[in-house]
This record gives sequence, structure tokens and C-alpha cells, in this order.
Amino acid sequence: MQREIRILLVEDDTVDRMACRRVLASDAEHVYIVFEADTGSEGLKLAGQSKPDCILLDYHLPDQNGLEFLAALAEHEGEVAIPVMVLTGGSSASLAVELMRGGARDYLTKDDDRHYLDQLPAAIQRMLNAQRILEAKRQAEARFRTLVEQIHAITYIGSLAGNRLEYVSPQIAMLGFSAEEWLAEPMFYGTHVHPDDRERIEQAVAQSRANGEPLSVEYRLVAKNGDVLWFRDEAQIVLDGSARPPFVQGILVDITQSKLAEEALHRSQDALRSLAAYQERIKENERKRIAQEIHDELGSLLTGIKAYVSVSVERSVQAGVPADPLLIDVMRLADEAIGAVRRVITDLRPSVLDHLGVWEALEWYANQIQTRSDLICECSIDASLSALSIDAELSTMLFRIVQEALTNVVRHAAASHVSIRGEAKGNEMLVEVTDNGKGIAEMRSTGGQSWGILGMRERARHYGGSLTITGRAGHGTTVALRLPIGMTDGN
Repeated sequence: MQREIRILLVEDDTVDRMACRRVLASDAEHVYIVFEADTGSEGLKLAGQSKPDCILLDYHLPDQNGLEFLAALAEHEGEVAIPVMVLTGGSSASLAVELMRGGARDYLTKDDDRHYLDQLPAAIQRMLNAQRILEAKRQAEARFRTLVEQIHAITYIGSLAGNRLEYVSPQIAMLGFSAEEWLAEPMFYGTHVHPDDRERIEQAVAQSRANGEPLSVEYRLVAKNGDVLWFRDEAQIVLDGSARPPFVQGILVDITQSKLAEEALHRSQDALRSLAAYQERIKENERKRIAQEIHDELGSLLTGIKAYVSVSVERSVQAGVPADPLLIDVMRLADEAIGAVRRVITDLRPSVLDHLGVWEALEWYANQIQTRSDLICECSIDASLSALSIDAELSTMLFRIVQEALTNVVRHAAASHVSIRGEAKGNEMLVEVTDNGKGIAEMRSTGGQSWGILGMRERARHYGGSLTITGRAGHGTTVALRLPIGMTDGN
């Protein structure tokens, strides 16, 4: 079915109007409904009443010219929304430019033989097709703008030339500003960026522009009322293939709540680490106290018992009387008890840690591991590391982490060799425990070490360090503790 096309013909020449009607009626492909006016004022009136699809406008009218008609039409409609083709008897290029600036979509030059009429149907269809494309573009832009302005984020478009914003969505109101106020800022990242973030953001933006890479950065913006809000800025340079220069298109997402939650989580984690460290100090102090009491009380009692029994046995021997076998057994049991007490004291708190320091304590403990098990245990501490002054709490942390790592090797690794290596590297110290056992992958499958490993890591984090565990099944495991050297002097 043929679509009807409504044409408003504004022409004061009766013959030209008849000729136009005849040409349009002869078009077999389209049905034209023509409304006619012979003055500009009547044409403007019909434009509002008949709602034409397009207007054919003679430039020279009795009451006004084509430019005046276009200006009046724009005033009535708010813009020249109806596509207008001007029919002019002149061929001045400057006049054509003025007409196009005034809102005309096209023009045809009248000739005395009216050959321009042969071009008229095709020119009308070309203009209407362009109008349909324009309307489709406007609808798409309107839908996009509606979508953009409904999301809970600020979108913006900026020019690389001059580094200015060209558009910002109404959601900028979440900062208390209107779009006009925000666009008045001379720079993308102006005075509203928090002072502590400004230099970092400027560097990130400059790097993004220089490399043509997308920008992804988080920073704070200061609202109109002084509130500070966190935003994630995601932007990229857009090349649309046209002659216009590239521009920046971005989105600002309010992440204030997630940042507050993150900060609260960090505070909670720090508090938990401090609590754990405090509990470790209490535990170590209690171990030390218990070890001292066992040494002073139980150790002294056992030593005294052994001494009395020894005197009794010696007197029997001097008297020529065989010593009572039970007393001999008591002496043996006393020796075993004293040995057990010494082991308990050592496990609770090795005295070498307090008397000689952590590095000698690690060498001593390596010898203990080798003596008690089938493991060959080596300890190598770099001289530059041995020279560092380490406070008591940090020494205890180092010793306990290495002790836990060696305990895991003995219990789970099925290794024949383990080494402890310590060295100073740059601004940090590195202590590694490496074994040749079955590897962390197989050890993890048992699920029996997760709490121990977690405790080791948390101890390291409390002192600003880090602990990593690496390895492969069948190729051993390495536990590496890294700690800033600044922490080793008790700072």
C-alpha cells in the first residue's frame, strides 16, 4: 500500500503551483496530498494546521522571503522541525548557505524551462529519507539519554582538546551541583577532587591520555555541602570514525558505602590482629612463667629426690650392704623425670631464645629437630642479618613461625632434608624454610594445616610482613617470611 505524503506548497506563482501538482501527481510510486498557500503568512498558518511531511517554499513571496519564513517557522515550532526545500530563482552559493543555516534541508534552483520539476520527486524523497534518519537518530539519542539519566551513576563526555567536559548527566545532583554548575569547571578534575587524591588522579589521567588506554581509578569528590564521597571513574577515549576529534566518555559510580564498609573491615581486621598479637604475648608470657615455675619448683624437687636417693644408695654401698633395687629404680625414674621436665620447659619456652637471641635459637632448634627425627636439618643465617637488632616480641614471632613450619615438615611432608635460610635483601629480610618432601599440593588435601598456616600469616601481617607458601606435589615446599627491616629494630 502506497504511503500518503503530505506536501505544503508555499508559492505565489499560480503556474508554478499547477506545474508542481502535475509533476507530483504523475509519480506512480507515491501518493502526494498537496496543500497550497500563496503567501508566507498563509503558509505558516497551514504548516500548523495540516501537519505536512515537508514544505516546498518559494524564496520570493509577496509578504516575506524564504529566510524570514524559516525564522518565523522556527519561532512557531521552537525549531525548523518540518523539512523545508526552498525553490529559488537565484543560484547564489552564499544564499544557499544562508538558507541551510536558517533551517532549510535542501533547495532547488528554478529555471525558466522548469526542468527543476523533473528533479522534484527524487529531491523530496531524498529529503524525507534524511528526515527519517534524523528522527531515528533523535529517538535513539532520547532513549539513550533517558537510560543514562535513570541509572544510579554520573555519566560524562569530555573533549580531549582543552580537557573540558561537554556533558554531565543530571545525577551530578548527588554532589549537590547542577549540570550547568559542574560544566562551568574549567578542567575535568578540578577543585572538587579531594586534595589528597588530586595529584594521583592527574597522573592517572595523563597516563591514560598518553597511552590511549581506558581509565579506571577510585578517588574522592567533595560535595557542595562539604561531604566527601568516593567514586570509581571508568572512562575511555572514543574514536567514532568521523572527522571530529576523539573524545572521552566515562561514568562515575558512587562507591562511598562500599568504601566505608571496606574501611570498617580493615579496622576490624587490624583490631583482630592486634587482639591476636596481644593474646600471643599473653600466651608467651604464660609459657615463660610456667616454664620458670616448673624449673624452679618441680625441677628442684626432682633433683632433691634424686640427691636423697643417691645418698642412701651410697651409704648402703659404704656399709657393705647391697643397695635396695627399688632405690636404683627410683634414681632411674628420677633421671627420666628430670629429662621430661627439661623437654617440657624447652617446648614451652627455650631459654636460648631469651639468652642468646633468635638466630642462635633457630640454629639450636634445627639441631633439636635433627636429633629427634630422621631429618637432616640445616640452618644458614647471613652475617648481615645476624647483625640486626631484633626486639623480644619480633624474635618470638620469627621463632614461632619457623617452629610451626618445621613442625609441619616433620608431621606432614615426608621429607629427608629441610633447610632454614635467612638473609637481608634490600629493605627487607627473608627467612625461608625449604624441604624436599611431597609438596604443598598433597599436604593441602589433608586439610589439617589451614589454621596453623593462617596463624603464621596473621603473625607476619601484624608486623607488616608477609608469608608465602609455595610448592608442587613431589617437589617439596618453601615457606618464605618477608619482613621490612625497619620493623626489626622495634619500630
